[in-house]
Amino acid sequence: MDRRNNRRDAEGSSVITANRLLDGRIVWLAADGQWSPHIRNARVYSNVEIEDALKEQTASAQDNELVGVYGVQVSLSPTGPVPVTSRECIRAGGPSVHPDFTPEWQERPAVSPA
Repeated sequence: MDRRNNRRDAEGSSVITANRLLDGRIVWLAADGQWSPHIRNARVYSNVEIEDALKEQTASAQDNELVGVYGVQVSLSPTGPVPVTSRECIRAGGPSVHPDFTPEWQERPAVSPA
């Protein structure tokens, strides 16, 4: 059972997330079965079917060089899934650090002049 299942309601939707072991990057399971750094590409599961999908992904996590596989409840928007909790919104938004310290693989946010 998913350790965060108490944060999902029976009628809602969820996506699957994890961290890549080699670089710590937050990734989301996409519809094509690949892991994407963007939540907008995440496959959306009903909360009824998420546990079976999590079992499958947890079993293959080591082969995919992933750690911390779990489900995240989302609401659906025109731009894709949006996490319902603040913690997951922060994770989905990417690193919350100053642009000068943004890793090379992360798109640098625009900084407006002061």
